[in-house]
Amino acid sequence: MFERPQGGERALLVQLALPGIDADEALLEFEELALSANAEVLDCVVGTRATPDAKYYMGKGKAEEVNQLVKALDVELVLINHELSPSQERNLERLFQCRVVDRSGLILDIFAQRARTFEGKLQVELAQLHHLSTRLIRGWTHLERQKGGIGLRGPGETQLETDRRLLRERIKSINKRLEKVRSSREQNRQSRRKAALFTVSLVGYTNAGKSTLFNALTGEHIYVADQLFATLDPTMRKLDLPGSSGVILADTVGFIRDLPHHLVEAFRATLEETQQADLLLHVIDISDPNWRDMVFAVEKVLNELGVTDVPVIQVFNKIDLQEGWQPKIDCHSDSCKVWLSAASGAGLELLKETIAAQLHGAIFIEDIIVKNTEAKLRAQLYQLGSVLRETITKAGDWQLKIRITAAQKELLFR
Repeated sequence: MFERPQGGERALLVQLALPGIDADEALLEFEELALSANAEVLDCVVGTRATPDAKYYMGKGKAEEVNQLVKALDVELVLINHELSPSQERNLERLFQCRVVDRSGLILDIFAQRARTFEGKLQVELAQLHHLSTRLIRGWTHLERQKGGIGLRGPGETQLETDRRLLRERIKSINKRLEKVRSSREQNRQSRRKAALFTVSLVGYTNAGKSTLFNALTGEHIYVADQLFATLDPTMRKLDLPGSSGVILADTVGFIRDLPHHLVEAFRATLEETQQADLLLHVIDISDPNWRDMVFAVEKVLNELGVTDVPVIQVFNKIDLQEGWQPKIDCHSDSCKVWLSAASGAGLELLKETIAAQLHGAIFIEDIIVKNTEAKLRAQLYQLGSVLRETITKAGDWQLKIRITAAQKELLFR
């Protein structure tokens, strides 16, 4: 459909050090993205500019340097860790005579590979169409009515106009389908509210260990890999908590620096689970030396989504990779932090207790006597999973050791 060079996997990476950008750190992450897209990274080119160039984004000299490497290494794909305008992308492809993909295009390609559910595929296609709509040029030139010549003139629309119209219609169709998904999710949320089930959503930088933590907490076996964006489609399961009837735990797509806006918009149906959650677990890879920057990037995306008033527990994961670190909790009036290892399971019970305390209030462990005429109360305690131990007294009553939250205690013993 488009007169562009064919893509391939033999890739050359380009990173410019612009003001406010740590080029080395950005390049390392970009290389991880490229490997996640199954690219074969042949070499990396770095440069420095005060401002992007209007024609090539990089300077003319740097563009020539990249061009020489493309020819010498037989490069099939040039990946540039910046947002390129359509004209910059075209100019570079003309110069290099190979495919050029910017940061947004690379992330979209990874998402297209990882989408498994019908909803996920729709969301990826929507983001791709928005990205493609600005690049609809030079396509089908043999059908252009303006080309002239006998047998080539006509009053109909140009192929470019046809392409744009078809794109608009497809985008409209996908938005309608996703609106049905949003409506279905809202109905599910209303059902959970009626059943008094809280929703806890996992958020965090990509590859922070959210899916590993999800599996460890729920006993599931969803896909886990040491790569960026291993999880794309959201998964929801019930999580039993101490002294609680349980909550719904949602595993969501990871965030990344400079996440393309149209990608956030396309995944609005999925990200609504984060917006509508009762509690967020912000999973942080404490073994990464740049974890503070990652926290900032996640908080920036959450602000863009309007998620500012949902309580957050910061979960510092991968303490098993830090020598001498032990699980612990640090909760104050304005913040709550838990240190654990999702891989080894250390600290998971601390996290469960913290979630229960955040949602239901403080947790109490008490010994109580339940009269043999109060069988309903005993049944309710068992239903909540609050009973730790039970014995029978001489009078035939039940002596129970229970773990119960403040909210449940007020409800059952008022």
